[in-house]
Amino acid sequence: MIWIVTDSASDIVDNERNDLAVLPINITFGDEEFQDGVNLTHRMFYEKLVESDELPVTSQVPPFAFEEVYRKAKAKGVRAIVITISSKLSGTFQSANIAAEKYGDTVKVIDSENASIGQRALVEYALRLKDGGLSFEEIVEKLENDKSRIRLVALLDTLEYLKKGGRISKTAALAGSLLSIKPVIAIQNGEVVVLGKARGSKQGNNLLAEQIRQVGGIDFKKPFVLGYTGLSDATLQKYIKDNEALWKDSVESLDTASVGGTIGTHIGPGAIGAAFFSAAD
Repeated sequence: MIWIVTDSASDIVDNERNDLAVLPINITFGDEEFQDGVNLTHRMFYEKLVESDELPVTSQVPPFAFEEVYRKAKAKGVRAIVITISSKLSGTFQSANIAAEKYGDTVKVIDSENASIGQRALVEYALRLKDGGLSFEEIVEKLENDKSRIRLVALLDTLEYLKKGGRISKTAALAGSLLSIKPVIAIQNGEVVVLGKARGSKQGNNLLAEQIRQVGGIDFKKPFVLGYTGLSDATLQKYIKDNEALWKDSVESLDTASVGGTIGTHIGPGAIGAAFFSAAD
C-alpha cells in the first residue's frame, strides 16, 4: 500500500481519502494560534485577516507531526510519499526529512517547489498515478520528472498585504493603489516572482491569460486547478467566463479551490490564480 502525505499549504480541504494525509501548518493571530484546516477554516482566516492590523504568522509543520504519520504507515506496512510546500517558502520540507531519517525507504519526501493550488495539482497527480496502479518507485520518478512543468500564475487585487509583509515599500503600495495596479505573480523555481503589473482588472485578466499561452497552454490530461483568495469566488467566476476559450473545448468542468492562509497571508483577499501542467515539455 501507498499513502500520499502533504501539508495544508496545498489547500486541500474536506479530504475524504484514507490514503491521503494533510498535516496542518500553524497560523498565529496575535496571541491566538490555530491549525490550518483543523480549527481555522479558510473563511475564518479571511474574516480574521481583514480585521487584523498586523499580518498573522505562519509556521512549518513540526517533525513530530510527520513522524506520527510515518510510524502509523510503517506499522501498517504502508510506504509514504510526502509532497511538501516549496523548501524556499517554508521549513516544512526540512521537517519532513528530519522525521524520515530513521524510516529508510519506507518514506520518500518530495519538494513540490510550489505552494497552494500548484502544490495541490502535484498531490492530485500523485493520487491519479497511485489509482492508476503505478508502483511507489514509478510514482516518485514521475513526480520528480513532471513537477517542473507545473505553472502557478495569479492576479493580485491589492498591494496592501505585500506592503504589510515588507515585500514592497509604502510608497510603492500607495502609488499602486492610486493607479489601480494589479500585479501578476508566479512561483518559479520554488520562489514567488512578479511577472508584470497591469492597470485595472481587465488588463490584469488579459495578462494572466497571456502567461498561460506563453508556456504552451494547459495539459488537460493532468490536474488543473483555479483558485481564489477571500470570502467570495465572484472574481474567479468572472475570470472563468471571460476566458472560457482557454478551456471550453478541453474539459467539461473546472476544479476550483479556496486559497488558505499560508499564501493568503501574503497576497490578501481578491486574488485569483491558475495552476496547471504546461502542455510544452
